[in-house]
Amino acid sequence: MLYFSDPSSLEHDPRDLMPGHPESPPRLVAIERRLETEGWLGWERREAPAASKAELELVHTPRHIAAIRELSESGGGAIDVETYAGPASYRAAAHGAGGAAAMARALLAGEATAGFSALRPPGHHAEAERAMGFCLFDSIAVAAALAVAELGAARVLILDWDVHHGNGTEAIFGERDDVLLITIQQEGIWPGTGLPEDIGSGAGAGFTINLPVPAGSGRDVFLSLLDRVVAPVAGEYGPDLILISAGYDSHRDDPLGGLGLTSEDFGQMSVEVRELGARLGAPVGAVLEGGYAPPALAASVEATMRALGGGGESVSAPETAVAEEAAARVAAYWPTARG
Repeated sequence: MLYFSDPSSLEHDPRDLMPGHPESPPRLVAIERRLETEGWLGWERREAPAASKAELELVHTPRHIAAIRELSESGGGAIDVETYAGPASYRAAAHGAGGAAAMARALLAGEATAGFSALRPPGHHAEAERAMGFCLFDSIAVAAALAVAELGAARVLILDWDVHHGNGTEAIFGERDDVLLITIQQEGIWPGTGLPEDIGSGAGAGFTINLPVPAGSGRDVFLSLLDRVVAPVAGEYGPDLILISAGYDSHRDDPLGGLGLTSEDFGQMSVEVRELGARLGAPVGAVLEGGYAPPALAASVEATMRALGGGGESVSAPETAVAEEAAARVAAYWPTARG
């Protein structure tokens, strides 16, 4: 099992301009302190390289990449009321995308069956030509696009369980059928995207599956969606690689969300994804997204890594109305969701 990181992640600090900003270095410090006390769970640690310009251009425009670099090199500043780039931010974001890309390379080369790319800033809100929602480059999108363009993958599944909808990833892949995006997010909150009727367009129609859930949803809802929607659709799709947009702001202790997951729940969800990957012969890689209560974040990352590394066993999922309604809706494009 492979864990990717880089010191540049600690150098990007929005608090320089925006005091109290939740997306800050203590998030990663908490994760790595906890993992260090656990002997890194036996995972191999690797340094994340910086993504090349060509790799970033798989999902971002040259103008966007140049704008982030120029803003950083000029000393930085606010991009919007919550998104910041400072002197070290371009380098941090490039290593974030590069770590996800390196993980995809390693997994598809058969070097491991699971990986975790633990870098920041997060990425899934960044669109092709827009930084937003704390995100500068869409790291998981770079990894997925690279897997298809250069690494021999015909199909990639991205599962996003961050409390906020990954609008950037959806916008980037909305017209493609070689990347299937399934997102589970809290309904009715920022950024206001991710509606059930948003299914992609053109060749990508049906390859975006949005699964918004009510505030307060927890383990039962998430496990039932994995069982009734994610697993059957993935089985029908047949991905060569499974990537998780691993946001932990769905945790019940997170200040930016309103869902009810525990750290143990993230572990169980990861067991189910691990077992899904094993059935399909697809390695599984997680890319860190949100999570703004550092103790809960650290415990949840540990639980995810333990599960992806082989700990825990699959459980029977409960039946929920949310999952049954979602399965009926998704069956219009994916008949296996009918059960």
